[in-house]
Amino acid sequence: MSWVDRGNYPLVSFDSPHGASRDWFPALAAFHVECTGERVYGWDAWTKQAEPGWASVRSLKRLLSELGPATPISVGPHRFPALDLYRELALSLRKALFEASNLTIEAGEPLEVILGVPAHANSNQRFLTAEAFRLAGFQVLAMLNEPSAAAVEFGHRNKMTKDRILVYDLGGGTFDASVVALTESERSVLASEGIATLGGDEFDLVMAEMALEAMNLDASEMSQQEWFLLVEACREKKEALHPNTRKIEIDLEGIREAGGRVTLAVADFYERAWPLVAETLHATTDLLSLWGGMNAIEAIYVTGGGSELPLVARQLKEQYGRKVKRSAYMRAATAIGLAIHADQQSGYTLKERFHQYFGVWREADQGRRIVFDPIFAKGTELPAAKKPPLLVERHYRPVHNVGHFRFLESTRIADDQQPAGEISYWDEILFPFDPALENHGDLADITVGHNDRAHHCEIVERYRCDANGQVSVEIANQATGYSKIYPLARWGHKGEAEAAELTTKKRKARKAAKA
Repeated sequence: MSWVDRGNYPLVSFDSPHGASRDWFPALAAFHVECTGERVYGWDAWTKQAEPGWASVRSLKRLLSELGPATPISVGPHRFPALDLYRELALSLRKALFEASNLTIEAGEPLEVILGVPAHANSNQRFLTAEAFRLAGFQVLAMLNEPSAAAVEFGHRNKMTKDRILVYDLGGGTFDASVVALTESERSVLASEGIATLGGDEFDLVMAEMALEAMNLDASEMSQQEWFLLVEACREKKEALHPNTRKIEIDLEGIREAGGRVTLAVADFYERAWPLVAETLHATTDLLSLWGGMNAIEAIYVTGGGSELPLVARQLKEQYGRKVKRSAYMRAATAIGLAIHADQQSGYTLKERFHQYFGVWREADQGRRIVFDPIFAKGTELPAAKKPPLLVERHYRPVHNVGHFRFLESTRIADDQQPAGEISYWDEILFPFDPALENHGDLADITVGHNDRAHHCEIVERYRCDANGQVSVEIANQATGYSKIYPLARWGHKGEAEAAELTTKKRKARKAAKA
């Protein structure tokens, strides 16, 4: 984390349990599995990982891609809604900022934040992140892709005014590569590729699996607490590696009752970890090939805690040579870039883009086939902060009594205009096209069929996307004035219940009240 201080962007440091000052805050939750669900976060959770009866969950942020606000996370016999856990993590961070950091802020003073998210974060991740911080008392000003923020920091530090760089960002949980154009006052993301399930955590797991093999153990033979402690010990050993390290020694004292020590050859670890690095290189090379290759960029800027692994630095140098520029702030470049972007005096603006196609399945040929309707195309530029949202409309006369909308994101579109590559499925929304069903409670119990009353109505879908990449849709029946607004995230079965129902008359009253 970093903050704005009169044109400077110092890092936030926290008091750790061992008395040392740390410039990071653990995205960690710990649960007492034998009680009624007591849970702690951040550094408090860090101290619980060695205590019996406690179970820990690492990298909460990474879980968001598969979770909706009410999706339960199971820990032992307990189940907790995802949004509640992430809100409580944000509350813990807020408390630490006030009580255990180097920030000089008064109790109750408002905290304005710009949040960083992976470039390939889907709508669900963006929604949950912003909502959790808002509910925790932060004033969320904007949300920025992490590679974009790193490009802001790189351009600011090097006073770049007309160049194009590629940001290689291997963090703890995800990998992103983004081509960014830099001008005197603007950083524009041109394209991005990424791997949502590959980060520094995977390298920790590789080392932990090798340690188990050396002990002739299977992961199933370890308790959840023992496994967590082993992975954590491997993370510390991984982060301590330097180019001349030849052996890794893992002390099992305090991890397993038998104790002992495991010795691994660094060369063996690198051989096992190489396929992970290769995946990032493939994604980076594919992205470069779309933008004219190495001659089209000024530098490959390397950031992220996972990039500190010597194997990564060595392979990047071998692949891309002198254009590789390692950040002086591997773990903090993104945070500093966010602070620069937040500083209204810095003079920078940044243009973001959709990094996936966002659309909806529709029926065609009188229901004989399903086609994909891309609402926002990949590469579409997002509006700048405080500017009006993007607006896309669809108009049609329906033929069914109930509209069944199934939204998705896709990394690419095939020649037949259907989604291809990685696909993420989101909301399923039911909307009454038949006016007689507008006051019906649960449309899920209605059999969908052709309907003459619906065919005489005109339906309008209005899609809005704000500067943070969050999408909502208003579906309105022009004939009756009936409409609903849906925030598009993975609401699951809550989607219908949580939708805000607004008639035209109510919308006008609401606008008047705001004025």
